[in-house]
Amino acid sequence: MHIFRFLNLILHLTLIFLISCQLRPTRYQMKVLEQGAPIHGSNGVMFDTNNRLFIASMIGNEIIVMNPETGRILERFGLEHGVKSPDDLTFGPDGSLYWTSLLTGEVGRLTTEGVKTGQNVQQGVNPITFSDDGRLFVGVPGDGIYELDPYLIKPPRFMVKDPGSINGFDFGPDGFLYAPVRSKGEVVRIDVDNGSITTVAGGFGSPVAVKFDSRNRLFVVDTNTGQVVHVDRVNGKREIIIQITPGLDNLAFDSQDRMYVSHFRDGSVFEVFTDGSVRTVSPGGLILPGGVAVLLHPGGESVFVADYYMIHEFNGQTGEKISSALTSHPGISNACTITSEDGILLTSRWMWSNVVQAVNPNTCEVKLDIRDLKTPLNAIYYRGDIIIAEYGEKRIIRVHNENPNNREVLAAGFEVPAGLAATDENVWAGDWATGTIYRIIANSETLAKPEVVVKGLNHPEGMAVASDGNLLVVESGDGCLSYVDLTSGQVSIIAKIQAGFPGLSDYPPTNMFTGVAVGPSGVIYVTGDIENILYRLDPIR
Repeated sequence: MHIFRFLNLILHLTLIFLISCQLRPTRYQMKVLEQGAPIHGSNGVMFDTNNRLFIASMIGNEIIVMNPETGRILERFGLEHGVKSPDDLTFGPDGSLYWTSLLTGEVGRLTTEGVKTGQNVQQGVNPITFSDDGRLFVGVPGDGIYELDPYLIKPPRFMVKDPGSINGFDFGPDGFLYAPVRSKGEVVRIDVDNGSITTVAGGFGSPVAVKFDSRNRLFVVDTNTGQVVHVDRVNGKREIIIQITPGLDNLAFDSQDRMYVSHFRDGSVFEVFTDGSVRTVSPGGLILPGGVAVLLHPGGESVFVADYYMIHEFNGQTGEKISSALTSHPGISNACTITSEDGILLTSRWMWSNVVQAVNPNTCEVKLDIRDLKTPLNAIYYRGDIIIAEYGEKRIIRVHNENPNNREVLAAGFEVPAGLAATDENVWAGDWATGTIYRIIANSETLAKPEVVVKGLNHPEGMAVASDGNLLVVESGDGCLSYVDLTSGQVSIIAKIQAGFPGLSDYPPTNMFTGVAVGPSGVIYVTGDIENILYRLDPIR
């Protein structure tokens, strides 16, 4: 009798153990597959009187102060200081720091005492500089040049009508304003008082910034070619100093005329020498990683990462970069999210353009291009069709592959439709604002009323179906990757990740969008946008 009770107890405990194992998600070993740049893109650059390098990071919503010798970040001025989307910067005669906020249209000022003020000019305001006699000027590409009160009190004064798509400009020793005109491939000389414009030099791919050194030599940065060019301002003769890589943004000189250039696409900063050599001051890499997709390649798995300006392909085993050339092809858009099916990549982007594209990564053929959506935050494949989270309409729609104009509303009334995941039979959608995950298609049928799967998540973004059929969800509010058991609704944290980088309040709260994907091997790949990381999570067998 005692033996029988003992055996029953052993059987009971064994059943409890087996059931608990079924409910418990697979354990994973996490590693950093790719560590990106230490800053979220580098735009305008300028030295202060102490030879500290100030770097504007438009997508990082901050101005970084860097030691130009070591690349060490000394200080950051971010949203808490009133800095939003800074694209260019300069210093005033009194030492105040000024910057242009590309997305908000504000010109900001931070005094040496730390007092911040600002003045609205116009969205898109970009270059900014002082003349030698202390006058402050800013430019709005496609509109014109304005003179501002250095105290940002008096209204802006319109000075020069539309000289073209001007960018980083600088005053020369002759008192004229020198500016690159990207659309014309020229550098021009502007009389800011009478508005006259003359061409200094042409033949550039896309000149984005000009600066004079202390010897009054004019240098130009060409973002299309990746060249730094010396231009004789009298005869227009050009001399290529160095060619680095496309994506250069601006340049600055320290007190010893040492030249430094920034790179907006990968966040790197270089010191450039007149003999044609270069020194990396701050390394480049991922600058704001978002969606992630996995495709098989001969050596294993290729991991594609949407990274604001670029789409990168990495070796899923080693982290080695395979290519970043996809978005350099005409017609292929940058992306916030990316997923795949049958070797085709599907991307979505709300920043700068509202577009969903299907692209063959091998041929660079754009197989589908949808541009009439209202702020698409995400897109995935489902049985050959496309499911899109359309933030502007607060809904989830289905775009039929045979006819992209044939669109079906699957679910409406979302506050922030974001995460999407699907199998052949089911589709799930997450609401970033309410923290709720819904099933909207079940057994291949659209549900009349979405079914609540789980509540209480903290800003769910990227979603994927785990190898066992349950859900993986990035909770950007908690900075974690979670596992959702679809049977019990139980939520378990798989890993803590550096996710949840904030954007501007007037834009979608998902910002870039943190993604997660599961490879055929069962390995999980997830991005971390705070520290520009691509993680790899291997299941522990």
